[in-house]
Amino acid sequence: MDGVNTPLDLATAFAAFDQTWSPRLAAEVNDYDIRLAKFAGEHVWHVHTDTDEFFLVVDGEIEIALREPAGERTVTLPAGSLFVVPRGTYHKPSSRNGAQVLLVEPTGTLSVGDDHDEVPGHVDVTTGHALEVTA
Repeated sequence: MDGVNTPLDLATAFAAFDQTWSPRLAAEVNDYDIRLAKFAGEHVWHVHTDTDEFFLVVDGEIEIALREPAGERTVTLPAGSLFVVPRGTYHKPSSRNGAQVLLVEPTGTLSVGDDHDEVPGHVDVTTGHALEVTA
């Protein structure tokens, strides 16, 4: 993973992989991963007990369902929008028509959190995969 000394074009980076719900490691900032992911359909209800999760929609639109003390709600994020899911909040990202999303999480954070519903086969349980961009 480079991304520190070499500029990374996001369109080129997203074009380098097809898998949905399988984040790629684009860069590291201190002890955080900058991950790129393609969303399509639904993820899984999950929670990150000790960390917030940052979402920036690069292309497309996503929804994030949230289970909060006041009840469930859903936030909709069009391209160019960002949102932070607070630590300890169960959430389920989804995208009806597909999206490209930049995520910021502590290095080693599992894509399905610390607790989750049964993981469907289309969701990759990972801490991120190497981003392989050809020049």
